[in-house]
Amino acid sequence: QVQLVESGGGLVQAGVSLRLSCKASGRSFSPGVMGWFRQAPGKEREFVAAITWGGRSTSYSDSVKGRFGIFRDSAKNTVYLQMNSLKPEDTAVYYCAADLNPGRITTPQGYAYWGQGTQVTVSS
Repeated sequence: QVQLVESGGGLVQAGVSLRLSCKASGRSFSPGVMGWFRQAPGKEREFVAAITWGGRSTSYSDSVKGRFGIFRDSAKNTVYLQMNSLKPEDTAVYYCAADLNPGRITTPQGYAYWGQGTQVTVSS
């Protein structure tokens, strides 16, 4: 069984940086893609960033491009989301997601495995 465990969320002021981590575990689990989504109260879950394991190609939503960075440590089966210049509109629950095959990586339907989520709150 695959488990994704996020960490690193918290309450911060606008303009600072925060790094989220997500470790994937499970017998012989080797992800094809891992990504981050977020969901604010009353809104749908939206894509933030993704990284493929093989080619290490990355993808970002327009709202975070240039401010957030996604990178991985394949030896630890861990993906990180470095969030810089945080804004109040970045406030949301952030979810880590993974799938064996990189397909529709910018949609929730492209991921079979999900973490429990970690809250990020940015105050103005």
